[in-house]
Amino acid sequence: MAEIPVPQHMTAEEFRRQGRAAVDWIADYWERVESLPVLSRAEPGQVRGQLPAAPPEVGESFDAVLADLDAIVVPGLTHWQHPGFFAYFPTSTSGPAVLAELLAAGLGVQGMLWQTSPACTEVEQHVLDWLAGMLALPEKFTFAGTGGGVIQDSASSAILVVLVAALHRASGGQVGREGVERGRYAVYTSTQANSSLEKGVRISGLGASSVRFIDTRPDLSMDPDALRSAMKEDVAQGIIPVMVMATVGTTSTGAVDPVEPIGRTCREYGAWLHVDAAYVGVAAVCPEFRWIHHGVDAYADSYATNPHKWMLTAFDCDACYVADRESLVGALSVLPEYLRNSATDSGAVIDYRDWQVPLGRRFRALKLWAVIRCYGVEGLRTHFRHSVALAQQFAAWVGADERFELMAPHPLSLVCFRLRGPDEPNQRLLDALNASGRVYLSHTVVRGAFTLRLAIGGTATRYEHVAAAWDDISRIAAGE
Repeated sequence: MAEIPVPQHMTAEEFRRQGRAAVDWIADYWERVESLPVLSRAEPGQVRGQLPAAPPEVGESFDAVLADLDAIVVPGLTHWQHPGFFAYFPTSTSGPAVLAELLAAGLGVQGMLWQTSPACTEVEQHVLDWLAGMLALPEKFTFAGTGGGVIQDSASSAILVVLVAALHRASGGQVGREGVERGRYAVYTSTQANSSLEKGVRISGLGASSVRFIDTRPDLSMDPDALRSAMKEDVAQGIIPVMVMATVGTTSTGAVDPVEPIGRTCREYGAWLHVDAAYVGVAAVCPEFRWIHHGVDAYADSYATNPHKWMLTAFDCDACYVADRESLVGALSVLPEYLRNSATDSGAVIDYRDWQVPLGRRFRALKLWAVIRCYGVEGLRTHFRHSVALAQQFAAWVGADERFELMAPHPLSLVCFRLRGPDEPNQRLLDALNASGRVYLSHTVVRGAFTLRLAIGGTATRYEHVAAAWDDISRIAAGE
C-alpha cells in the first residue's frame, strides 16, 4: 500500500503566534487609519498588477501574508473605518464584533439545521428576540409569538425572502409549485426606495414591470394616497397587490415612509407590508427615536434592519423579522432525504435553512451577541445619540451659512445639503473633498438637484472629525 501523504496544517502554537500578530495588525490599523486617505487612490488593475501570476507551489509563512496586506492591500482600500468616512451609510465595526467573528471562524460550524449546531440556531433566536425587545418591536416578531427573526447577509436578501413569502401567501402556495404567472402580481414602493427591491423582483421571476414606484410627499416619504390609487387601479384590472415595501430611512435622504396609513391600505387590499429600516431602524434602541416605527406594531408583516451599518456589528448582519413564520418556511422549505433528522421531524426546532436562500449558514449571531453584551443597551444608546448630535451640529453649520441649503429633513444622522445654484459647483466641491484624503462623501439627486450626503455613524468619528469636514467644505466652497 502506498504511503498516504499527511497534510501540513498550522500548529496550535503557530496559530497562537500568528493570531497575536494578526490582532496586533488590526489594532495598529485602527490606530493609524486616520492618517490614510479615506478614498482609495488605486487605479484600475493596480492591485492585481502587484499579485503574482500563479499561486505558490510551496506554502508561505503567514508573515508574508501580513506583509502584503501593508504593501498591496491597504493602499488599494477605501477605508470604511476611517473617522472621516461619511459616504453612503457607514458599516461600523468594533472590537467585540471582530473578536466574535474570529471565534465564529475558529468554531467553523455550519448552522443549516438545528441538529448541525444547536447553539448556532438557539443563540441566534435568542439574540434576535433580545434585539426585537430593544427596538420595541411587537411580540409577533419574536419566537414567543407567531413569527421570529433570522440573520440575513443584507437587507437585499431580506427583501427577497419576504417577497417570496408574500407570493406564497398571496397565491396559496401556487407560485412555489407552478411558477409566477406573468402580469398577475404587483409590488409597490416609493420612488425613493432602495434598488434592492427591483433586483429582488427580477430574481423572483415577477419581472421589473411588476413594480409600481409611488410618488412622494414634500418630505420625500411615500404618498399613501398615491399608493391607494395605484392599488385600486391594479385590482380593477385583475392584478393582485402582493407586497408593499415601506422604507424607514431611505438611502438617498433618510426619509421615513408613513407606515400606519400605508399599512391600512395593505390590509384593505390584502397585501404583505415589509418595512425596510436598513440603516436607521437600530436607532429605536433609544426611546426618543421610536417614532420611526409608528405603525409597525399594527400593520407590518415583516421588518428588517442592519446592525452591520450603525450598530457596531461587523458586516454582514441583517436582522430580518416575520410575523408569520409559516409563510416564510412554506415558501422556502425543500427537504431532501439527506437532511431529514429526528429533531426536524419533531417540529420542536427551527431549521434556519428554511428562512434564507442558501442552504448553508455561518454563526453570524455570535458577533451580534458579543456587541450587545459588551456595549450593553446603554452603551449602544450613547453611540446612536452621539451620531445624531454630531449630525444636528453639522446641519446647524450648514443652515447658518447662506451659501448652502439643506435639501431634506435630517432628524437622525444623515444630512443632505448643497451649494445654492447650479449642479457643477457642487460636483466640483464633492470631487475636491474626496480628493483631499481627509473625508469621503457621496451624493444623490434631490428634486432634480445634485446633492451632497454626509452620513455619520462610524465607530471612530468624533466632534473634531465632523468639524474638520465642515471646515474643508466651507474652505473649498470659498475657493481657498
